[in-house]
Amino acid sequence: MFTPSQHDVRQFFCETRRKQKTNEILTPLEAIARDWVIQHPEYDAVLGDSERALATDYAVESGQTNPFLHLSMHLSIAEQISIDQPPGIRAAFLALAQRLGSEHEAHHQIMECLGEMIWSSQRNGTPPDGAAYIDCVQRRASA
Repeated sequence: MFTPSQHDVRQFFCETRRKQKTNEILTPLEAIARDWVIQHPEYDAVLGDSERALATDYAVESGQTNPFLHLSMHLSIAEQISIDQPPGIRAAFLALAQRLGSEHEAHHQIMECLGEMIWSSQRNGTPPDGAAYIDCVQRRASA
């Protein structure tokens, strides 16, 4: 299993942004990441300064959104949708995106469900509950 460090993840997004700005060839994963980086121009300054990006602490107490966590969640959700894992995530995403009129906004709603599932799993010391995750997304799609 591939488990990148915080440094690896931050370097990946900074390097993807650099390659995008200089029109360099991207790997398939970088191309997906680039699409999310472009959709989040508010992160451009952070991604453009890799030294600052590697040194910044995005503690919950600071009230700052962690751009690397946010972009990583977009990548995770995109992968889940592409392979329909957990089963039903693709259909739930499509229904939510249709209701909201925005795939990007649907991703943000799914992030809430994903975060809730992870938090619950960690709090209870149990495996992630894929069914509860899908139920959460489906509820948002039918709201």
